[in-house]
Amino acid sequence: MTAPSFSPYLTVKGASDAIAFYVAAFGATENFRLVDPADGRIGHAEINIGGVTVMISDEYPDFGACAPETVGGSPVKFLIYVDDCDGIFAKAIALGAVETRPIKDQFFGDRQGTLTDPFGHSWTLSTVVESVEPAVMQARWNEAMAG
Repeated sequence: MTAPSFSPYLTVKGASDAIAFYVAAFGATENFRLVDPADGRIGHAEINIGGVTVMISDEYPDFGACAPETVGGSPVKFLIYVDDCDGIFAKAIALGAVETRPIKDQFFGDRQGTLTDPFGHSWTLSTVVESVEPAVMQARWNEAMAG
């Protein structure tokens, strides 16, 4: 029996460009890609980001595989823990991502910010700066929400 695992599957317009972006911005490694012989679209590819397999393909609307821009955005967001969220965030912005939440220290002990990649997917980059117990997190949350 295979151990349970979880892998996000991203559909984008321009999968080859998206893979290049994830490699350059997030240090992803490409495992493989299957190219549609009829039109050159990527029918399936797998990359690895931080030890997680991320599957990716170009749009295939006839199979229900549509990119965020085709369906008006995506409610799904991804979070990556990294050693240097500031540096990786800046690199991703330089490569065409758009800042949606600036990087700052958070009440729960992380330093983080959120960006949208050039393909419509949202990524939060986070670095742990402080270990915070749940009761302290709740107190900080209460204080933040009150003011």
